Amino acid sequence: MKHNKKRNVGIIYELLLKHISTKLLEGKQKEAKKATKLIEKHFKKNTELYKEFRLFNALAKSNITNTHTVASILNEAKIASNNLDSKTLERQKSALLKDINYNITDKDFYYRSISDYRDLGTVQLALNEWRKKDKDIKRLVDLEVKIGELMLREKGEVNEQKYNASHSDRLVLKIMTEKFNRRYGEELSSDQKRIIEGYVFLSDKDPVKLQKFFAEKKKEALTSLATFEDRSKNKYLLSKLDEVRKKIIELPANIVDDANVIKFLTLTKMISETKKEM
Repeated sequence: MKHNKKRNVGIIYELLLKHISTKLLEGKQKEAKKATKLIEKHFKKNTELYKEFRLFNALAKSNITNTHTVASILNEAKIASNNLDSKTLERQKSALLKDINYNITDKDFYYRSISDYRDLGTVQLALNEWRKKDKDIKRLVDLEVKIGELMLREKGEVNEQKYNASHSDRLVLKIMTEKFNRRYGEELSSDQKRIIEGYVFLSDKDPVKLQKFFAEKKKEALTSLATFEDRSKNKYLLSKLDEVRKKIIELPANIVDDANVIKFLTLTKMISETKKEM
């Protein structure tokens, strides 16, 4: 099922984040700043665009374990989607795209790879279909089944079976997880669990996957700092941003060893802490 990715609020938001992180890694802070200001301007609370974005994330990012809950969320999502002012929403999307085309000169902006592109496309297609007066019932059923499967899919959890983990590997994972839980004095986040999982299961067999995850975390951390810089009023923390940004850029994503794993565990903790401050 084809759709217009430029009018997909989830995809456009992801593309903006990717653009910001890329420009920060390239040291082009002014260009990154332009994109963060676009997010600030167009994803304001109470706008129809922001409301659809919130609804979008509820369907695309939720991790549900109960099929009854899925049915309930889908029903609520239909109601919420129909309550949006479609004309205003389309005007706001057009204004966002106009600003992107005017302010962002990167010719590759709309062509960056997005890992969950199909999932994001399915969600937008369903939102569009729910708002139609003459609904294609068969198409709608297919879309809702796919969204249900998406919500029930595990996200960010340790999955030992996909690595054909041996008993000794599972034991190492358990020991390392408990060790780091004690080190941080709190339960590890899903991202931190993924780092340890990858270190135990992939460091020898397929380190490239873990290196890619490290690279994504670097980009996310730089994006979080840029957003934090725009929103925070904490002068002390703001004075330290350049130093922190420099350390993140210098952090090697291609090294998989104990020391670097600890650095990336700390980095993911920093990402969640900056989000709390905003």
